[in-house]
Amino acid sequence: MVLENIKAIKERLSAAGIQELPALLLQYESDERDGVKKLILSERKRIASYEAELKRMEEMYHYERLYPEVNYIGGIDEVGRGPLAGPVVACCVILPKDCDILYLNDSKQVPEKKREQLYDEITKKAVAYGIGIVSHEVIDEINILQATYEAMRQAIDSMKIKPEHLLVDAVKIPGITIPQRGIIKGDAKSASIAAASIVAKVTRDRMMVELDAKYPGYGFAKNKGYGSAEHMEALRKYGPCEIHRRSFIGSIIDGN
Repeated sequence: MVLENIKAIKERLSAAGIQELPALLLQYESDERDGVKKLILSERKRIASYEAELKRMEEMYHYERLYPEVNYIGGIDEVGRGPLAGPVVACCVILPKDCDILYLNDSKQVPEKKREQLYDEITKKAVAYGIGIVSHEVIDEINILQATYEAMRQAIDSMKIKPEHLLVDAVKIPGITIPQRGIIKGDAKSASIAAASIVAKVTRDRMMVELDAKYPGYGFAKNKGYGSAEHMEALRKYGPCEIHRRSFIGSIIDGN
């Protein structure tokens, strides 16, 4: 019997969908070659990792399952409370009841490339989503907390389908009549909030990349407006640009 080339086996296993793998691996279990044994071990680890992710995501729907009578549960989160420049951005996402999106998490815990992929998947599969953006001028005028609430209200108002219940990261939003539940570290505990976190993060990051071209020298494409050492050095050297939050940078430009 002519044994299949190990390279061909590797390509076949790599191309297989996760659901196909268990049956496919059975075909090679009797192959005693070390290379094949290593491939089988590697693919079993891939299956175990996938199963662990399924279990994690099942736990991420704990809060959504608390409201079985609610058709449209919206997860809401914001990004950009801490930067020295640029807007604060909020997002509200309603995921379908049978949502099959994996790897949802606090956007800060998700690599940039994966965030971009998830952004596309979330915005494609969501029942509805909305974005709220509040500028640096308004942040300076009403403070970052109130600006965050305003961005969240805007996100809800912009949705074609309104949520019937809200799951909110950490806070409760004043000025809305929709029932809501604040969850501490909700972006790591609720799939809906995690999805909102990712969409808000990608939206704001893309804005800051565009603003970097308009206001070069501060490194906005890299630091996204946060207070990196290079950003603060540029502030001291060049002074603030149009999108800097004056209420955030006084001590930096004063040299204190």
